[in-house]
Amino acid sequence: MAALCSKHRLKHLQHLCSFGFKIPRRNFAGKGKYDYDLVVIGGGSGGLACSKEAAQLGQKVAVLDYVEASVRGTTWGLGGTCVNVGCIPKKLMHQAALLGTAVKDAKKYGWKIPEPVSHDWATMSQAVQNHVKSLNWGHRVQLQDRKVKYLNMKGSLVDEHTIRGMNAKGKEMTVTARNVVIATGGRPKYPTHVPGALEFGISMMKWPHVGLECAGFLTGIGLDTTVMVRSIALRGFDQQMSRLVTDYMEAYGTRFSWDAVPKKVEKLPSGLLQVTWTDTQSKQEHQDAFNTVLWAVGRAPETKTLNLKQVGVELNEDTGKVIVAADERTSMSNIFAIGDIAQGRPELTPTAIKAGKLLARRLAGHSISFMCAGVFQVPTTVFTPLEYGCVGLSEEEAERRCGKENVEVYHAFYKPLEFTVAERDAGQCYIKVVCEGHGDQRVLGLHFTGPNAGEVTQGFALGLQCGFTYAQLRDTVGIHPTCAEELTKINITKRSGLDATVTGC
Repeated sequence: MAALCSKHRLKHLQHLCSFGFKIPRRNFAGKGKYDYDLVVIGGGSGGLACSKEAAQLGQKVAVLDYVEASVRGTTWGLGGTCVNVGCIPKKLMHQAALLGTAVKDAKKYGWKIPEPVSHDWATMSQAVQNHVKSLNWGHRVQLQDRKVKYLNMKGSLVDEHTIRGMNAKGKEMTVTARNVVIATGGRPKYPTHVPGALEFGISMMKWPHVGLECAGFLTGIGLDTTVMVRSIALRGFDQQMSRLVTDYMEAYGTRFSWDAVPKKVEKLPSGLLQVTWTDTQSKQEHQDAFNTVLWAVGRAPETKTLNLKQVGVELNEDTGKVIVAADERTSMSNIFAIGDIAQGRPELTPTAIKAGKLLARRLAGHSISFMCAGVFQVPTTVFTPLEYGCVGLSEEEAERRCGKENVEVYHAFYKPLEFTVAERDAGQCYIKVVCEGHGDQRVLGLHFTGPNAGEVTQGFALGLQCGFTYAQLRDTVGIHPTCAEELTKINITKRSGLDATVTGC
């Protein structure tokens, strides 16, 4: 068995080399004269996963993590964007909004709820922050338990094996490492060309769904919210699904200003913020006043202070991200980059974690596997009031790649059982399965709007990863009565023109 594994490993290495991957022996060799086997710069999801996995495999590891205060003076603890200002607090606040809807539904189900029902922002905010701080502490404890050295310092490279660390008081130290992993992620940026944006606005993460998610939960807890959209919502996602999401949001109280480009933000004597924008279609100028302005217009990779170019690490000139090979290796053979900072990688927490763990195993000589899933194989969910989960290709992308005549789309409008007694509109609850139009009809993409979209999509993502077909989906027995069940019953094609409304078993 051992000989077979060694033979397989050699064959796979040769296969990688045939595609141009360079696998230097020193990454699998014994220890050298360095302070650490591995130093990770960045304590976000990817960096923490990589460092803990490497330590578990016997490597001597250090992590440098330091958060520069935002322009508003905000700082946070260990864990990166996802834990502190991203996925975790966002999902908790989304849950707060869902509970508000559930309270309204509960009356139809017989619950006697005294009026008026109101939401207290301070209570929610404190609860969310308490959970985030518990995660910060938990990450520190885990590093300690795994014997990973944690340095609360800003890291930069002196040369390919030397890392400089600087703490908040300006004290410096240097450490050396056989291998270095850059996992510093990115920070939200402001539209500095818009007067008043920096002085009066709050910046958020860049991903195209975040603005909608924030608007959704703010509306859900009773705040008057407007989304300004320059062109389209959910860029990069299936646009039919995007329209369903925004239609649902508009129906439930979120206002949209379409084709709008902001010109300036001014503070009024009342303390309100006056936003001026131009309609790109009519060319007319508009103004309105708001308590708060949030920007979701972009994110810059944290590369500027790392001294990467000076030590030979190649960057993409347009994006500022680090150019990496399929095995996360940069232009320097012992320096790697994972997560949002790596060019061409999905900006998603699970992909950074997976890439970090696999990289740690390779560097420790325990594996030759690497993160090979393309961006279209990675499932994701938009946590808007009507959740949208997807995996694989959008309908537009499938047609672009394969040709419209070679794509078959199965679809259905369905009504969640939970919506019936509550008398909620289910007009935007929709599923779509994008398939090859010939042969076994391999599934290329799956899209779902409705309750618990993330939970539904996660399971079907495995099917897509395994190359499942429409016939296999149709032959799967569903769980009744669930929303996910509707995917196993889907049978009407868009091409047929038939009514896709689900009417019964």
